[in-house]
Amino acid sequence: MADRPWGRGRVVAAVVIVLGVLVAPLLVWPQAVGAQRVFGVAQLIAFRAPLGLGLLVIAAVVGSVVLLLRRRAARVRRTLGALAIIVALAAGGNLVVLLGRGEAHTGIAGLRGGDLTVLVWNTQGGATSPAEVAELVLSTGADVVSLPEMDDDAAAEVARLAGAGGIRMTAATTRAVAETSTPSWIPTSLLVADRLGAYRLDASAGTTRGLPSGVWRPADGTGPTIIAAHPAAPLTDGMDDWRAGLDWVRAQCRSPRQDLILAGDLNATVDHLDLGGCRDAAVEARAAATGTWPSTVPAWLAAPIDHVLVGPAWAVREVRVIDATGGTDHRALVAVLESRG
Repeated sequence: MADRPWGRGRVVAAVVIVLGVLVAPLLVWPQAVGAQRVFGVAQLIAFRAPLGLGLLVIAAVVGSVVLLLRRRAARVRRTLGALAIIVALAAGGNLVVLLGRGEAHTGIAGLRGGDLTVLVWNTQGGATSPAEVAELVLSTGADVVSLPEMDDDAAAEVARLAGAGGIRMTAATTRAVAETSTPSWIPTSLLVADRLGAYRLDASAGTTRGLPSGVWRPADGTGPTIIAAHPAAPLTDGMDDWRAGLDWVRAQCRSPRQDLILAGDLNATVDHLDLGGCRDAAVEARAAATGTWPSTVPAWLAAPIDHVLVGPAWAVREVRVIDATGGTDHRALVAVLESRG
């Protein structure tokens, strides 16, 4: 009878350590078991820097408790010590992932030119004015501008202001939303420099669920296919819409068009995306650890959910994350591309 508590202690210790060993990898590389789109895990890994810091704090607290415990609690000390090491390793794992993805330069000073410059900026439903967007278009020399949450009137005004500044552009907007449990009125707009030729929305390509995305193709068949995307956010009641949106993005990236460009607020980091035949411009430029949302926290703490994805025909010269001045809660992302043809 006296040995039973001792036995229960061993069981508890084993359970704690086993759970730690099982959970820690999920917080570092859930892709290994296909858990990156599972509710809870998906949200945590979107913010790797805060997650790593939080795990580090937990490891430090548990380690401090170990030091404070008396020797007669040796079993508890060993269990907590092992747990502290596991949590610390998980924190370090997230740091290694972030370091491997690199940090983007911020600001537009010294931005290099290329064959094509792509700008993504979620304007948060009018929180950013057309004048502010046009100013960024002109200062970056953007040729393709993806504007989630900007309506057709505002997009037309951006095109007018950009044209007055020397970059003639044509604006287009889509509001189409596929079947969803939470339909949205929020539009997605696209501006394309007139030098690239005329573009038409391909309605047959479909759209994302919950929030609209669109596929624009060159009217004469010459030029890149351009996609402005805005999948739904991974909210408690919208996970199915979010996953369906990311599946739609993957389907576009499996297109045979080598010169495809997909730009937008994907409400996902590269951890969540299956890129198919696309490459993430920020990953290519080793700038994928710099966050774009929310803009109210430092970029190194934010989630990198705004993206430019490209097909094999494009080489990535540079990627910048811009602390633009608009009222939106998103930072802008600029990618400079060169044609491999």
